[in-house]
Amino acid sequence: MSAAHPRAIALMGPTASGKTALALDWAERFGGEIVSVDSALVYRGLDIGAAKPDAAERARAPHHMLDLRDPWQTYSAAEFAHDARAAVQDILARGRLPILAGGTGLYFAALLDGLSPMPPADAALRARIAAEAAERGWPALHGDLARHDPGAGARIKPGDAQRIQRALEVYRLTGTPISEWQRRAPETAPFPARVLQIAVAPAERAVLHRRIALRFDAMLAAGFLDEVRALRALAPLRAHPAPLELPAIRAVGYRQAWEFLDGHGDAAGMRERAIAATRQLAKRQTTWLRGRPGLAWFDPATAGTALEAAVARFLV
Repeated sequence: MSAAHPRAIALMGPTASGKTALALDWAERFGGEIVSVDSALVYRGLDIGAAKPDAAERARAPHHMLDLRDPWQTYSAAEFAHDARAAVQDILARGRLPILAGGTGLYFAALLDGLSPMPPADAALRARIAAEAAERGWPALHGDLARHDPGAGARIKPGDAQRIQRALEVYRLTGTPISEWQRRAPETAPFPARVLQIAVAPAERAVLHRRIALRFDAMLAAGFLDEVRALRALAPLRAHPAPLELPAIRAVGYRQAWEFLDGHGDAAGMRERAIAATRQLAKRQTTWLRGRPGLAWFDPATAGTALEAAVARFLV
């Protein structure tokens, strides 16, 4: 790869679509390094349930953007874009191929397209909003948001705690609705490489659903519930007034396991709820991907040859 014409591959797709295996294969064959684009993998201690690359996978290729925050901390898309861009530039400087792999659409958009200017997170205000939600409920706070910002109120669902919290935080910090901030032009320099954007997913939804169920069962067999027990034992999480409102613990699987360990339902019900939540995540990811222009779609199981040809043409 010429330093004068730097390139990167953005490998997107819904959860359980096979991105990890492809990214590792390409990194080994093309001299690449993997930049995780996943909002769960940035958290320490979220390993089994987040399908974080294990020691053997990390030995096959360098990985970036893993284990950056403790699970009681937050990590914004803007922070991700800043840190991931630095990682990409370092990879390019070494003459290597950045392979951006993951399923978090907001992170991809922030990194590749830039974000509208936005005030930074305010931990104290977020804590106050979370405490208010614990008392009044997120639907009530959604009603407050809709009165101040009808556009955001229509776009954000009443149960989407993370986005309600951020939108209220921005409004209370600045007096300007988040919808107005989002309409402002991004203030980010162009991405430092030409990017091949690929989405991988099984052509049949039932295939993906089976893979999601099999993967969650494998996680349970690997000790996922013990991993969640270890998280619950951490002092900052024990002391947190609303751990289920933290981005890390809201991750699919973790929320359902946490609630089960709180005494809600039985193990079979927890499994079904976690698998259903993961399917819903995959549906949201697919919807976001279908709205992204310039994205080439492949089912690796049936179009592997075409996928390899597209990558080869790009890297020539």
